[in-house]
Amino acid sequence: MRLKAEGRWFKDEHGRALILRGVNLSGASKFPTTPNGATHLPDSLKERENISFIGRPFPPEEADEHFARLKFWGLDFLRFVVTWEALEHAGPGQYDEDFIDYLEAILEKAYEHDINLFIDPHQDVWSRFSGGDGAPLWTFDLVGLDVDTFQQTGAAVLHQYYEGDYPNMTWATNYNKFASMTMFTLFFGGNAFAPDLTHNGESIQDVLQTHYCNAFAHLAERIKHLPNVIGFGTMNEPHNGFIGVPDLREDGHVLVKVGVSPTPAQAMFLASGFAQEVANYKTPLGDILPGQIEPITVDPNGMTVWKEGATDIWRGQGIWDVKSDGTPRLRRPAHFARINGKKVDFTEGYLRPFTEKFRDAIHAVMPDAYIFVEAEPFEPPPTYEDTHKLVFAPHFYEGITLFTKRFNKHATFDLERFRPLIGATSIENYMERRIGKFREFADQNMGDVPVLIGEFGIPFDLNYKYAYETGDFALHAIALHNYYQAMDDHLFHYTQWNYTPDNTNEHGDLWNREDLSIFSRDQQTDPSDINSGGRALSAVVRPYAKKVAGEPLNMRFDPVKGIFTFSFRHDADITEPTEIFVPNSQFPAGYRVEVSDGEYEIDRDAQMVIYRHTEKDIPHMVRVISNTPPPPELTPYGKMAIIAGVVLFVLLLLSGDNKKKDKKS
Repeated sequence: MRLKAEGRWFKDEHGRALILRGVNLSGASKFPTTPNGATHLPDSLKERENISFIGRPFPPEEADEHFARLKFWGLDFLRFVVTWEALEHAGPGQYDEDFIDYLEAILEKAYEHDINLFIDPHQDVWSRFSGGDGAPLWTFDLVGLDVDTFQQTGAAVLHQYYEGDYPNMTWATNYNKFASMTMFTLFFGGNAFAPDLTHNGESIQDVLQTHYCNAFAHLAERIKHLPNVIGFGTMNEPHNGFIGVPDLREDGHVLVKVGVSPTPAQAMFLASGFAQEVANYKTPLGDILPGQIEPITVDPNGMTVWKEGATDIWRGQGIWDVKSDGTPRLRRPAHFARINGKKVDFTEGYLRPFTEKFRDAIHAVMPDAYIFVEAEPFEPPPTYEDTHKLVFAPHFYEGITLFTKRFNKHATFDLERFRPLIGATSIENYMERRIGKFREFADQNMGDVPVLIGEFGIPFDLNYKYAYETGDFALHAIALHNYYQAMDDHLFHYTQWNYTPDNTNEHGDLWNREDLSIFSRDQQTDPSDINSGGRALSAVVRPYAKKVAGEPLNMRFDPVKGIFTFSFRHDADITEPTEIFVPNSQFPAGYRVEVSDGEYEIDRDAQMVIYRHTEKDIPHMVRVISNTPPPPELTPYGKMAIIAGVVLFVLLLLSGDNKKKDKKS
């Protein structure tokens, strides 16, 4: 491999510390090309045998175009999305070798463009058939679930079958619906919570985990010869399912609520055909804003999720039963909260053993692979005694912008501390503090390992898609800069979500109304221009220290003033220079360079500043300063306009009215 980790830094063959910057490729890799699995297509789930993911993330003939663009933008480290379904959709142990052949060729192309990557075993709410992506259809068959009943029984809500406009982030509510909660519980904790559920004499947990690990180990065997593939993620945003839920009658554990939101107990009852009156959230902020929750009756009309001949797993465990009057009754509300009187800890008791099993499976065929560990969103990772070859790879999204698809640079809301954030400085401090927590989590549970923020980003269809009409992505650039600045403050590695080659303005990333791609053909007015098609590139393409002849100390870029500053302490054993990516697009009129000592050279063609330090025992500093003068300071009238804008934004947010009739105002 071309990269290795020492402490919190990845290093190249010369010992230089690397700061890795890149993207997820791609948002559309969650679903097959054959048939077209885009979720806005009503029939995209109906073909279940002749499936292929060949062409994800793009056709082979487009590889040079996309890899060259990412390299030119300085985004040369990838979180490469591959689902379990893509590898093993035909049945247990039946791998799609044609897809793996295609994948190997694409990764070889990435190597030709000097792009490094790790494989992301991606899932969201378990599977395409439960409203997301990831696991193959046959995993439901193993436990007796009939996917064709999910929509009517409330076991999942699917974009394909949704009547009317699919509300933003509705897909995420499937984490608290029956299908995905059951599958995650069985995958991580079947031995503890459904010990009598077996397949061919083996526990369902062991069957599911073994097939998952073997599928990605098989992929590792096929691509281990590629030096630019440095490792594997464990699982995208793993979820606890029912495990650890303190009371099945409550929904306090649920992170995202929009639309129909049953409690776990209600989800079980609905799955067995019993009508339930459940909470209906008008907006994802229903717990915050008054009048945004109303009851609604969901009636499966006797339909159940269980296949003919299958038994209700959770009723069989004695969690609930049916009273003499024919109504369901919860008997064990804390069934998943305690075992033998001891409180259940999902992260330590269930997630950690799985990640260790996955690590061992990958290392059996690819011993040098780094394992990028994820925990539940916003949570600490498991505690490991052996952290060799481990990387902490959490995700972070600013919730208000993501959930509402609205952004005001002067006002948002801190959902963690439940308080408003007013003013750009307040928002910047929040982002710096919240993202910085991941370093604390790593230090506490994993030690001095690298931290790579595996996902972050913004919806590009902000504020009713106004940028698609005007071509003005300035507001998006400000929203993204808040993330980038926090990453720079902590010198984190990152892979932004995402780059989708076939993104469109109408359907976004083609999956559940998400539209977070930094590239779209619909913005590409000049195919001969490598930047054409990029979104908010004034923020996305930014300077950073790529290869450092020592230990990075701090890094900062002010895009308004056009000043980039970086400092580090050198390592006397390193003879190669420090390389700083300086994109021409940020400095169209050129720039000058100031250094604390030593010498430098500017390579505008390579978009690089090469710095050679002296042997002085001092923090070495490089400053890049734009030749374009900064804009004037804000006038008092401008400040008044900002205050008025903040007030308007808060009023709109409180209204909860996302109808297009508000667009003009």
